[in-house]
Amino acid sequence: MNTDFIKYQAQTSPYPLGMEVSHAIGSYIYDTNNKKYLDFVAGVSACTLGHQNKRVNDAIKNQLDKYSHVMVYGEYSQSPSVAFCKLLAEQLPEPLKKTYLVNSGTEAIEGALKLARRTTGRSQLISCHNAYHGNTMGSMSVMGFEERKQIFRPLIPDVDFITFNNEADLEKITTKTAGIILETIQGGAGFIQPENDFLKKVRQRCTEVGAMMIVDEIQPGFGRTGKLFGFQNYDVVPDIVVMGKGMGGGMPVGAFTAAPEMMDLLSHNPKLGHITTFGGHPVIAAASLATLQEITETNLMTEALEKEKLFRSLLVHPLIKEIRGKGLMLAAMTEHAEITNEVILKCQDRGLILFWLLFEGCAIRITPPLTVSEEEIREGCAIILEVMNEVMAKQITLV
Repeated sequence: MNTDFIKYQAQTSPYPLGMEVSHAIGSYIYDTNNKKYLDFVAGVSACTLGHQNKRVNDAIKNQLDKYSHVMVYGEYSQSPSVAFCKLLAEQLPEPLKKTYLVNSGTEAIEGALKLARRTTGRSQLISCHNAYHGNTMGSMSVMGFEERKQIFRPLIPDVDFITFNNEADLEKITTKTAGIILETIQGGAGFIQPENDFLKKVRQRCTEVGAMMIVDEIQPGFGRTGKLFGFQNYDVVPDIVVMGKGMGGGMPVGAFTAAPEMMDLLSHNPKLGHITTFGGHPVIAAASLATLQEITETNLMTEALEKEKLFRSLLVHPLIKEIRGKGLMLAAMTEHAEITNEVILKCQDRGLILFWLLFEGCAIRITPPLTVSEEEIREGCAIILEVMNEVMAKQITLV
């Protein structure tokens, strides 16, 4: 299968991991040799409830038996998408009560950027250095990593950048600014949390100058940080919330939420201000609804913080300089990218799936499903420590 994978399917890197997947259940993925791998990545934070979650699967199957795609977004009233948006509104603070459903996180970013410009009548957008918000042209324009986007220029104009957690940079947000977009926890940069009420200060500055505060919850969202959304940890309410990944329980989806009077602007002057054919797809919406119900009706969010403590207590090793992040959005930081690479690859050989972060080469991504058990955490951490001991022993031998 790998030969055809390379030959017929476009690749994103020269050296894909190439696991030939047979099936997945719970916290484990199985290859075609029936070797099982404990999944500490969850499809890069997408499989919130693990693999083959019964509630999600049943919702998908039940909806498939009723109808699938029937009309482009926003024309017909369809129960799964309406129920999801209503339940989401009940979980969010005022005025975040109206949601636009799309197909992916990067598409949601595009919609949010357009909404900020439509609401304010301004053009300037501000993002953060080392930010990642997706890979379409608009999303790439607010990506703060020049190496990844230089070859695709020109991108959309009038975009400026600040440094995350740098209060002095907030002066760049002015009456010319349509919106500032930032991750509540910087993902690709190394799971960096806001410090010294940084998000509150961004909120205050945006309010002063009439700019929109857009928070990207594509990675932190849907319970991963102990709250439904990361911004809820920091006593701040943004103007626009962008979501994706874990929202669909493993299905492809995205959305952005704002005040009704803002969102309604996309319906006129011009009409069809933002459109999508498959956004709000009933099968995907059913999976998203089931995921949101499971997160909000159980103790998974509280348990995420307890599981964070367990990870931190177990992952103590000379090769680990620090553990960054919050809840089950964690990164174990090593001193060199070479160590990180070796640990990730050796752990996969031992049956543990870890992964990299986009811009921080020293980070080992640890983002398991929220449903991961304490026993599974101990199992995975034991493998990490065993591999690190081998890596360290080799380094000592070489010296």
